[in-house]
Amino acid sequence: MTQPRVLCLGEILYDFLSDQPGLPLEQVKSWTPYPGGAPANVACGLTKLGTLAGFIGCVGQDDLGASLVKLLEEIGVDETGIQRHPTAPTRAVYVVRSETGERHFAGFGENDTATFADTHLQAANLPVASFEKAEFLVLGTLELAYPEARSAILQALDLADQNYVKILIDVNWRPVFWKDPAIAPAMIHDLVSYADFLKLSEEEAEWLYGTTEPGVIAHRVGNLEGVIVTAGEKGCAYYLGENEGKLPAFAVEVEDTTGAGDSFVAGLLHQLCQHGIRSLSDPTIASEIVQYASAMGALTATKPGAIAAQPTAAEVEAFLYLKQQPS
Repeated sequence: MTQPRVLCLGEILYDFLSDQPGLPLEQVKSWTPYPGGAPANVACGLTKLGTLAGFIGCVGQDDLGASLVKLLEEIGVDETGIQRHPTAPTRAVYVVRSETGERHFAGFGENDTATFADTHLQAANLPVASFEKAEFLVLGTLELAYPEARSAILQALDLADQNYVKILIDVNWRPVFWKDPAIAPAMIHDLVSYADFLKLSEEEAEWLYGTTEPGVIAHRVGNLEGVIVTAGEKGCAYYLGENEGKLPAFAVEVEDTTGAGDSFVAGLLHQLCQHGIRSLSDPTIASEIVQYASAMGALTATKPGAIAAQPTAAEVEAFLYLKQQPS
């Protein structure tokens, strides 16, 4: 089997989305489950675009875990790195939505955040051979909250360094995952010191760096080849290969923003695999890469769920073609 070009390490889970947008958690009457988890979303998005990706994470020996693994198989994501915990359950997250589609993570039902299978990812069982051929490793920051998963991240960083694999970190800040959110910033800053590419929301950029300017963040961290700061419907700002710019968001009918940022990352990495990192020195190509990523995120927001809503490469290209036509 062809080795994945991108490895995505972290959580895979079910988002239980409220069926009653606009209602608070305690008033929601029913929920619809959708597969999710940021690294898994990125792996699926990449594979749908035609760039083979592998997912590395841990699920439970339960029906939820089995159904998620089956979904990855059906999409074509490499599952060499999937581990299964004999007793811990697969993670489920409850998500309430506003009437405009914005979502808010509302917790884990009756379970404690540290009891789920994803927290038990074992460093000793990472798929070493997969790192030998990979070009990128995608990491979030949520699994830093749990000692075993944190050790697996450090091992993955070591394997990436040995094999000259580029690191993309998506901060993806979710305080509900942390028992003590106060310890998170120092851990996240340490993780970012390993990164080649960094993706943050405006809120995350302000929280961690006190600025939303990608170029300022890149020079402050010192070793970054690219920084993307996303702002939802306001668009995004980027620093790629010394080129800086801002792009407006595409106007779409938003159904659900869950996973839109992960699809953005998938689009970005797909384009980096297509063009190569050296192409970022060309300001036109750098802008086009971010436009493609923005289109991928926008299309994902037009349907419910994260993975189910992701478009194919043909759909992204058709969308971009239509947007470029004079009205």
